[in-house]
Amino acid sequence: MSSTDVTGSSRPARWGLAAKLFTTLVLLGAIAVLVTGVLGYFRAQNALEKAVFGQLTAARQTKTRQVETYFRTIQADLRLLATSKMVVDATREFRIAVDQLDRAGVPPELQKKVGDWYVANFIPQMTRILGREPALSDYLPVGGAPYHLQYHYIVENPNPAERRKLLDDAGDGSDYSRLHAVYHPLMRAAATTVGFFDFMIADPKSGRLIYTVQKEADFTTSLQFGPYRRSNAAAVVARCAESADRSAVCLEDFAPYAPSGGAPIAFMGAPVIDRGVVIGVLVAQLSNEEIDDVVTGGRRWQQEGFGDTGEAYLVGPDHLVRSGPRAFYENRKGYFAELKSVGAGDEELDAIQRYGTPVLHQRIDTKATQAALAGVEGTGEIIGYRGVPTLASWGPLAIPGVKWALVAKIDSAEAFAPIARLRRDLLIVGGLALLVVAATAAWFSRALLGPLRELTAGVKRFAAGDYRASVPVRTRDEIGQLCAAFNGMVEELREKNVVIENKNRENEELLLNVLPAPIANRLRGGEEGIADGFAEVTVAFADLVGFTALTSEMPPQEVVTFLNGLFTRFDAAANDLGIEKIKTVGDAYMAVCGLPVPVANHAERMVRMAIRMVHITREHAMEHNVPMKLRVGVNSGPVVAGVIGKSKYIYDLWGDTVNLASRMESGSIPDAVQVTRAVYERLKDQFVFEPRGAIEVKGKGKVEAWLLRL
Repeated sequence: MSSTDVTGSSRPARWGLAAKLFTTLVLLGAIAVLVTGVLGYFRAQNALEKAVFGQLTAARQTKTRQVETYFRTIQADLRLLATSKMVVDATREFRIAVDQLDRAGVPPELQKKVGDWYVANFIPQMTRILGREPALSDYLPVGGAPYHLQYHYIVENPNPAERRKLLDDAGDGSDYSRLHAVYHPLMRAAATTVGFFDFMIADPKSGRLIYTVQKEADFTTSLQFGPYRRSNAAAVVARCAESADRSAVCLEDFAPYAPSGGAPIAFMGAPVIDRGVVIGVLVAQLSNEEIDDVVTGGRRWQQEGFGDTGEAYLVGPDHLVRSGPRAFYENRKGYFAELKSVGAGDEELDAIQRYGTPVLHQRIDTKATQAALAGVEGTGEIIGYRGVPTLASWGPLAIPGVKWALVAKIDSAEAFAPIARLRRDLLIVGGLALLVVAATAAWFSRALLGPLRELTAGVKRFAAGDYRASVPVRTRDEIGQLCAAFNGMVEELREKNVVIENKNRENEELLLNVLPAPIANRLRGGEEGIADGFAEVTVAFADLVGFTALTSEMPPQEVVTFLNGLFTRFDAAANDLGIEKIKTVGDAYMAVCGLPVPVANHAERMVRMAIRMVHITREHAMEHNVPMKLRVGVNSGPVVAGVIGKSKYIYDLWGDTVNLASRMESGSIPDAVQVTRAVYERLKDQFVFEPRGAIEVKGKGKVEAWLLRL
């Protein structure tokens, strides 16, 4: 009793100490890892954030200088050209030549051809851009000179639209074409050298574009009264025409320009001055592609250090972009899906698709663009135009004539990806440290209480029916001895259980040899007095002809071997056809089809069984070189089936159907199958029967019978 008390009192104390040690070590490890990890994490995050903002700001300032330098270069080149003798002379002489053509008028047929060209080429282009078909009258030129020159330099130009500038002389014999042949090659070379998309000269008096390099639909039209009087080209000409200052340069922000297919175009103008008088305005048409190439770095964001989501973009005072966002070029489908997800309207999305560019159509109104357009530089984390957190650096551009802002940004998720990896690494290291501490504490607990836990688990498994349960014997003390005793008990019970299971299996096999499986199951379930009536089954009796005489000449062992081999083959055939063997009496074999599980084609199955039995008997007789034949009788009808006996079970059938089947066998002829009318009527369309007429049947009188033709 005292030993039990001592054990009972000491065990909780040891377990309590193990629990305390485990908890203390785990808490100390967790605190150390947590403090170290948190401090390291926040310091690394701050350092990375400063580095990212520094990189974005450097990229923004670099691109800002590049864009500003681009415009300063264009301004210098334009001022230089506007003061050149070539441009001054060309302006003066082109004005005179255009006035001459205006006074000469235009033939109606030529006017019609120009109109037809607009209908076939220009109007479809504007319909695609505008989303509706505009009126032809809104774009037709006004005056004789525009019709004449557009006909010869556009309609009849042998070159494709993008190469019209290669035509030097239209060959119409006019003074304008003579001058054009002289000045155009020089102007074209100058435009190519300085990188102008188009190079135009406007008459400040009429506002007419008396010369252009590209020969688009604005060639010789009036910017005061013509179809493009409200364009930014008209605005730049009007501003420069008022200044006689040779250093003056006018710049108009980007806007969709119809003659260039609705592309975003900016115009820069410089007055052409002769003897102190403005005689023309030299206009440079600037394509957005040049600026877009500068801002996007030639669309090489990865090489410029912007990673997978970083980019820079320009925004105008209307908050519309002046350079294409990165997603538009890299993932067009995803770009439109993101715009729609952040609330972009269908009109905005439709405009981007129709014009083929987001420039002047996509609106970006964020804290970054608002501050930059207000003239404030800065950095910070904002919600970007894609609706995701973004690290951005922003600031204004110093370009006279326009008010633009430039933003450089990168998604916060990508920028802080190293921090996420650091957090993951800290968690892994901390987890490993805690695992080491926990493993140490667990080892103490396992050393003390492990064997008892294993023994308890083994007892539970054994109680649950696992007769292979065993527990390891780790020590030689009382607990080890108890574990060994438990293992011995389990082993002994397992061996006894195996013996019982083998006996049960043998009994099961014997029972199934005597009774059908469903009847055996019912009998095992405790049912007594099993008897069932079946409305429709087919019964067959078979008997060996001459077997009695044969047995008198054969040793008993050979008789048994011969008969066992034959009936075994009958049993296999019955199993294949789903037929239940009832019994064998001497050399007679009785079987039934349709019970205990009813089947629809019981008669067909039984007749096929009879045929097999006849063929099997022939083969068996030939193999043993004995004269042996088989008679088979088959009948269909109702029967009663049940189990009789108590110590030796037998499953048997009763009724007239059984008796008549037996009479069909005894009244049959050797090597044949004889059936009743019930069988014949069922199977006459499937098998060939020969009528035997009425035969005498004991207890029945005359009964019709048929022989199956084998």
